[in-house]
Amino acid sequence: MRIVDIREKTVSIASEIRNAYIDFSKMTVSVLALTTDVVRDGRPVVGYGFNSNGRYAQGALLRERFIPRIMAADPQGLIRPEGDNLDPFRIWDVMMANEKPGGHGERSVAVGVVDMAVWDAVAKIEGKPLYRLLADRYRNGQADEKVFVYAAGGYYYPGKDLDALKAEMQGYLDMGYAVVKMKIGGADLQEDLRRIASVVDLVGKGERLAVDANGRFDLPTAAAYGEAMESIGLRWYEEPLDPLDYASHAELAQGYEGPLATGENLFSFQDMRNLLRHGGLRPDRDVLQMDPVLSYGLVEYLRMQEALKAQGWSPRRCIPHGGHQFALNLAAGLGLGGNESYPRVFAPFGGFADSTPIVDGYIELPAVPGIGFEDKSKLIDLFRAEFP
Repeated sequence: MRIVDIREKTVSIASEIRNAYIDFSKMTVSVLALTTDVVRDGRPVVGYGFNSNGRYAQGALLRERFIPRIMAADPQGLIRPEGDNLDPFRIWDVMMANEKPGGHGERSVAVGVVDMAVWDAVAKIEGKPLYRLLADRYRNGQADEKVFVYAAGGYYYPGKDLDALKAEMQGYLDMGYAVVKMKIGGADLQEDLRRIASVVDLVGKGERLAVDANGRFDLPTAAAYGEAMESIGLRWYEEPLDPLDYASHAELAQGYEGPLATGENLFSFQDMRNLLRHGGLRPDRDVLQMDPVLSYGLVEYLRMQEALKAQGWSPRRCIPHGGHQFALNLAAGLGLGGNESYPRVFAPFGGFADSTPIVDGYIELPAVPGIGFEDKSKLIDLFRAEFP
């Protein structure tokens, strides 16, 4: 058993949307195909991976460091001691050989792309959906049969008025979502409050709406928004502050009673542990959004889960950023609290399998070996076109 080829490409997901911090006019992602010599149904098993939106493609790091390390390694050193499958942990160690600790910005994304493809291949070799494999290995076989998902959107867009914002959110409700999320911080407080009020009027109550500032605010601004929004009873107030400013998070949490959400821009076990130690977050209400693809992959995410349990946090407080099928498998297999979804942006990477509709805010997973890309027609078509 061995990996015979790893190829990567850069794909554009550019659009005119923006959040409070960046626009997506030049946004790219890395896509990757990892081919093994294992044959299933007459074809070599291929694992696919890509990085979540918001971080650019990682082609140079993949080509110059991480892929060559894997391909140069002893193939026996990349499989489980039992010899029956690839070992994601051994492969992760090979990728991270000769890398200094710290500095978790871009390389964590590159490693996460490969890690996704490895887990896709591992589950396909075992002939199981990834969520079933994870439940068997890490949860005594117990998998969630359906997962809570919310629709992330509400971006700023040229000419987008309140009617257009409400029409977008109504579209998500029509798809079956019960909770939606919108961007704030790209306008002034009064304009954002009008935008929030229009969506709350549509969805019926504050707990069906989350808002996301994408780390834009300083502490006084974050507190002013919090004071203005607290009576609405929002589902959560997301990334009000710089994600590494733990002291300000702790101070905000002392004054804002509603749920806070953060973590999508923490890219390592160490950063996440420091957030828990120093960020003042509350295990009974706050939401942790670490993205397994952006933060060195599932191997590192499993370490995060162990640290969470050690500090009294339930996995149900974790709702990963990313909005894709990989994180959805983790949610079902590891018993997380849900998953993000991008129904109308970042196509074809956002959203889930074609055969699994959203029903009352929940989704089931397809009975397809691996991550389930083969049941997401536009995405698997892209992979096969890029890697014929």
